[in-house]
Amino acid sequence: MKKRGTFLTALLLALWGFAMAQQDITVKGHIQDKQGNSLPGVSIKIKGTAKGTASQPDGNFTIQAAADAVLELSYVGYNTQEVPVNGRSRIAITLEDTKTDLNEVVVIGYGTQKKKDVTTAVVSVNTKDISERPITQTAAALQGKAAGVQVTQPSGKPGAAFSVRVRGATSVQAGNEPLYVIDGVPTTDTRDINTNDIATITVLKDASSAAIYGARASNGVVLITTKRGRAGDAVINFNTYYGISKIGKKIDVLNPTQYNDLMKEMGYAVTTPTTTTNWLDEVFQTGHNQNYQLSASGGSDKSQYFISGAYTKDDGMVKPAKYNRRVFRANLDNQLKPWMKLTTNISYSNVDLADLKDNDNAGRNAAILGALNAPPVIGIYETDADGHRRYTMNPYKSGWDNPLAAIEGPTQGTKDNRVLGNAALDINLTKDLKVRSNYGVDYMNHKYDYYLDYIMTTPGRNDHGYASSQRYNTLTWLWENTINYDKTWKKHSISALGGVTTQKNNYDETNQTGRDFPADPTVKTLNAANQITGDTKESQWFLMSYLGRIMYNYDSRYLLTANFRADGSSKLDKKHKWGYFPSVSAGWRISAEPFMRDVKAISDLKLRAGWGQNGNVEGLSPYASLGLNSYARQTPTSPLSGPAILPPDGAPNPDLKWETTTQTNVGIDLSLFDSRLNFSADAYIKKTNDLLLNVKLPDASGYDHITRNSGKMENKGLEFLVSSVNVDKKDFRWTTDFNIAFNRNRITALELSDVYYFAPVENRDNIITLRKGLPLGTFYGYISEGVDPKTGNVIYKDVNGDGKVTPTDRTVIGNAQPDFTYGMNNNLTYKNWSFSFLLQGSQGNDVFNASRMETEGMYDSKNQSTEVLRRWTTPGQVTDIPRATNGDVTNSRTSSRFVENGSFLRMKSATLSYNLPQSALTTLHLSRLMVYATAQNLFTITSYKGFDPEVNAFASNAANGVTLGIDYGTYPVARTFILGLNLSF
Repeated sequence: MKKRGTFLTALLLALWGFAMAQQDITVKGHIQDKQGNSLPGVSIKIKGTAKGTASQPDGNFTIQAAADAVLELSYVGYNTQEVPVNGRSRIAITLEDTKTDLNEVVVIGYGTQKKKDVTTAVVSVNTKDISERPITQTAAALQGKAAGVQVTQPSGKPGAAFSVRVRGATSVQAGNEPLYVIDGVPTTDTRDINTNDIATITVLKDASSAAIYGARASNGVVLITTKRGRAGDAVINFNTYYGISKIGKKIDVLNPTQYNDLMKEMGYAVTTPTTTTNWLDEVFQTGHNQNYQLSASGGSDKSQYFISGAYTKDDGMVKPAKYNRRVFRANLDNQLKPWMKLTTNISYSNVDLADLKDNDNAGRNAAILGALNAPPVIGIYETDADGHRRYTMNPYKSGWDNPLAAIEGPTQGTKDNRVLGNAALDINLTKDLKVRSNYGVDYMNHKYDYYLDYIMTTPGRNDHGYASSQRYNTLTWLWENTINYDKTWKKHSISALGGVTTQKNNYDETNQTGRDFPADPTVKTLNAANQITGDTKESQWFLMSYLGRIMYNYDSRYLLTANFRADGSSKLDKKHKWGYFPSVSAGWRISAEPFMRDVKAISDLKLRAGWGQNGNVEGLSPYASLGLNSYARQTPTSPLSGPAILPPDGAPNPDLKWETTTQTNVGIDLSLFDSRLNFSADAYIKKTNDLLLNVKLPDASGYDHITRNSGKMENKGLEFLVSSVNVDKKDFRWTTDFNIAFNRNRITALELSDVYYFAPVENRDNIITLRKGLPLGTFYGYISEGVDPKTGNVIYKDVNGDGKVTPTDRTVIGNAQPDFTYGMNNNLTYKNWSFSFLLQGSQGNDVFNASRMETEGMYDSKNQSTEVLRRWTTPGQVTDIPRATNGDVTNSRTSSRFVENGSFLRMKSATLSYNLPQSALTTLHLSRLMVYATAQNLFTITSYKGFDPEVNAFASNAANGVTLGIDYGTYPVARTFILGLNLSF
């Protein structure tokens, strides 16, 4: 009887314990890292269920869970952790960081993959510092961060596009920028995206990773995902910064006395000036940068949201250059059914942009060279014979206005409205089988207006007032349907993807110009012009694609991936419309082998190899294979007979094909000492066949050129990445990421025409040549051998030895391709303080300083740099600066005299930040408050004599793959100082 009572008591206690275990209790907790920093946005799920939440910005969370439940915690950059509740109502959790992020999930084409299982050359870029730097463009977040991804800022003008090259340029005129995919929508321009909305950036560098995007991926692919809401209470974030920008370097020019001495020497009748002006001070002023962003995120288990709005204002250091952007974003996730989810992303941007004329000389009223070349002996304004106020001209050359005419003279501006977004429906047919339908749009409405009155400037007076207006609309829509199968059994895992995509673009453009305006400049629109001309244009292109991928994984030890994509483009004739782009890659995790288990120093070791093909027709006209007529207006006939019909400049070519880039990549990933030291290396060869070129035709053909597949190109290189956790203490942590990349580029074949010239400079020869065996960006001209002490003229080398110097003596004089590029990022944290800095550099590249042709040419009445103070003046004088030659540019030919070492090391950014401690946050009812100070482009170590070694005057040229490294009065990059504030509540 006693035993029976004991048994019943035990049974009742067990039943009571089981009932209590099944009853949900309220669990409150706090999540932090090893340094004691609160971790916001940690995913917390109850194991075995779909129920979960996320930690708040202060690291706290609340969840209803059974007393015996197990909480699964996951967070990017930290080890996944399971925490038993064990009946506790309060839990403190510390997450361990993964250091190498091997378990981090990275975004790949049409899916995700664990970083440790990636078999291709994929790099995930840290976006942590976006909120701590004045980054207004996505490309700036890549700068110096990824080996093999060369990001340059060819112009410092607000809103100017960056140049991005993934493992070198692969084309001359079909485009070299990577394809950007934002939340599944492909685009070629990311300037309108708010960088603070970005969650992840992944660069697909090799063909085996990018082949899933086929015809548009030969230049690499940049995948961008934006932030999303999480279930839980609303989180509100406010970020703002304000800064100033100034020119980082000045070039000294002649003062009034020195200038007059030079003019006398050149034979001008010089008078004593009554007014003097420092044009550099007038042109280069203090720029101002502002940014404000407010976002809110949250939601329930079934619906989550992320909504943000931002305003960016960048007033450049040279007026009127400015960039004002307003961006609104709404990302929504709705679990319509347990097996159906709807995801929507929508972004609207409104941009006001004011441009500035640069990349030209002072005689063309360009501002930067105008600031250097304007005579210092004149004022800003003068009064003409009729009493009108106008900009003062060069006293020795009629029609050359001072630089403020280029800055203040025009009334001009651009207004862009853009909508970029998509809606995706995901349906789980079974546990392993899923389908997705994704529809996206990219719409741009562009408006540009320009007005020049008939009094203030010389060009305006020549036309009695001039105005132009441009409008265009471009709409690209995308529809993708894919099916994905994922299956795991025992140690095997397989993932298969198949799909079909269609994409179409419609473009229309209207251009109008007007001349001969009334004397009253109040009305600046074209309706006031006496002469108006205009035209309209329309075009379309269409792309249809079929894609497939299979990934196999055995025990995370043996990894295999194969892709295939077929693309059909309307830009090509039906004979060559379709291109086929396969790829395959494999990986072997050596560290998972039994014979490696006792090697404690190695945390992870993986070998990778891949091969694949990509295509490119991105820069081609929608009707590249056709010959399109043009029209010329003629005197009307009676009866009317229409305009003259002119043949196209380019001959039709139905045999046009895709440029095809074939790439082979091998790599190794090594993690040592409990993942505190990590190393990656890659070697690759990229070969582009069927290179698209405009081949010059003889006059007898009736055409100027024909676009055809006429060449081959090769890039080969090495990339290295080292990441280390140098110090990891309770209160202090120091990490370093260093990358370096070597790329060698050359043209391996040219057909029909074996020589091309690019980048002309007024009154001189072209600077760039394209030839077999030479790399892109090769400078071509005369070799300067110094100044003849007898005559004061530049001595040019007689290369062919025929006893005279002629154009046949021009030869290769330099190259803009660097030997290697590199970047190093350091992050140091001490308690609530943090300091980070990014160094970026380029070594071995030349720059053609065409600006010096104007500032050291001494061939007309432009002001010159102080370098000419040591010019040749008397026979026997030994110097490196030739004599002044009024009206003769012989001494300033395109030559090696103007080729300089463009290597540089730049402190791209340095940021000091402070996070308010938890005790102060509680008092202020905030979950986070960080203040920071950032210096951008703080210093540049270089021997280059110009403003900036990174600029490129021909960056917007259609052949920008070959026109590299030329400085011709280009707007320089500014030095910027920023104060910012980030807070959450």
